[in-house]
Amino acid sequence: MRGDTAEKKLALLFTGHEFADGYPTIRKALRKNNVKASFFLTGDFYRNPAFAKVIKGLKKEGHFLGAHSDRHLLYNDWGKRDSLLVTKETFTTDLLANYAEMAKFGIKREAAPFFLPPYEWYNQQIADWCQETGFTLINYTPGTLSHADYTYPSLGKQYRTSEFIYTSILNQEQKDPHGLNGYLLLLHLGTDPARTDKFYHRLDELLQELTRRGYQMAPLQEVIQ
Repeated sequence: MRGDTAEKKLALLFTGHEFADGYPTIRKALRKNNVKASFFLTGDFYRNPAFAKVIKGLKKEGHFLGAHSDRHLLYNDWGKRDSLLVTKETFTTDLLANYAEMAKFGIKREAAPFFLPPYEWYNQQIADWCQETGFTLINYTPGTLSHADYTYPSLGKQYRTSEFIYTSILNQEQKDPHGLNGYLLLLHLGTDPARTDKFYHRLDELLQELTRRGYQMAPLQEVIQ
C-alpha cells in the first residue's frame, strides 16, 4: 500500500473497467511530464474492441499494464469485510481469465506480477489467495481522495469535486510526516458521464505541482521494490 517513505518518489495508478474517456488527456499529461504510470484493467476492459487502441497505446509508451479482475467482482461484503462473497475457485478462475485477456495483447504474467483488486475492497483471505496464485496484491495509499474522482453529484455525500480532490492531495502532502513519499496514488482512466467535472483535466497541473515540490513520479516497480 506504500513504498519507501525515505524517498520522494510516488507512483501513479489508474484503473479501468467501463470507461476510458480520460485516455487522451491522461496520455498527453504523462507524456508532457515524462511519467510512466500503471494501468490496472479488467478483463471486460481488455476484451472491449472499443478500448483496443487505448491498450496498445499504453503498452507502446511503456506503461505498466496489469489486472483488476476479469468481471470486476465484489469479493467482500461492504458492511462486514470478513464475509466473503466469492469462493477460492471463483476468485482464481476470474483472476486468471483477466490474465488470459491480457495475453492477447502480448502481456505476459511474469511482466505483470501486481494485482489491484476491484473496488479496492478485499481482506486477508483474498490477499492470500492472490499470493497462492502467484501474484502480489497491492492497493492505493490511504490519506488523499484521489480515488474519489469517479464520483458524481447524484451520489450525494460521496461526491467530491475535482478541486476538493486536488486540495486533499496537497493537504496530505503537508500533513503526513513523510509527505507523499512512497505513495501509490490511485485515479481512474475514465468515469461515468454523470461526472462532468473530470479530475483528469487537473492531472497535468498536479504533476507539475508535485515536481515543483521535489517529487519524482516513478514506475510502480521502482517505488515498491
